[in-house]
Amino acid sequence: MNSETIREITILPGRNRSGETENFDEIVIRPGDTISIVGPTGSGKSAFINDIEIFAANDTVTRRTILINGEQPPEEYIRDPAKKPVALITQNTKCLADLKVREFLEMHIKSRGIIEAEIAGKTIDLANEFTGEKIRPDVKMTALSGGQTRSLMVADAIMISNTPLILLDEVENAGIFKDRVIETLKKYKKALIFVTHDPMVSLMSDRRIVMKDGAVHKVLEPNGSEKKALEKVIELDRIMYRMREQIRAGEMMCDRAFT
Repeated sequence: MNSETIREITILPGRNRSGETENFDEIVIRPGDTISIVGPTGSGKSAFINDIEIFAANDTVTRRTILINGEQPPEEYIRDPAKKPVALITQNTKCLADLKVREFLEMHIKSRGIIEAEIAGKTIDLANEFTGEKIRPDVKMTALSGGQTRSLMVADAIMISNTPLILLDEVENAGIFKDRVIETLKKYKKALIFVTHDPMVSLMSDRRIVMKDGAVHKVLEPNGSEKKALEKVIELDRIMYRMREQIRAGEMMCDRAFT
């Protein structure tokens, strides 16, 4: 089995903090799916995606089980980072390697045995679609901002790691164009799971998993009734972006930011 043959990832229920079985039969994730994980702080959102990232087998505190194509995942998916079909990107993603961006990517490309020409350049170009702060190939990784780093990691997961599933843990306030990330991942047929408090990300998702007391409380599947709400939140998000850019540029706020 390789990442290209992964048709679905299935999550089987575990237990909440009181020992009660979670409120779902199974959650199936397929290529192109976009899912948001929502709920108050401490409700178990990060534990949910951590179970997916490590392919839990009824061996974590939540007692969940993760299957690939209906079966237990092969050991290499769990032990070999180069073959892992899941990429986890968090708010705390940092790079300590004192390498230039291109050098860092080329090192990863070599470790994956990829021979495609200019894939490093393509990865940087894709990352620059996700951030307003352009990434240059000759800048050191340690000099990148948080938004640039996470944008590069998302692009790397798509182009170099080529993982079918990407997990994003609360990265919405990190200088990333969320709508572009979602659109791109759908284009590349990648499944995406967001841990988020952001209304825009939640409303753009195909499903929302609501967490409570360390467990899945319910799964919501929008039926089109939230279309107007999504249009409004996209408009507000664009206004907020323009306002942030004016503030960063040292400008006084003016009426054009609101139009």
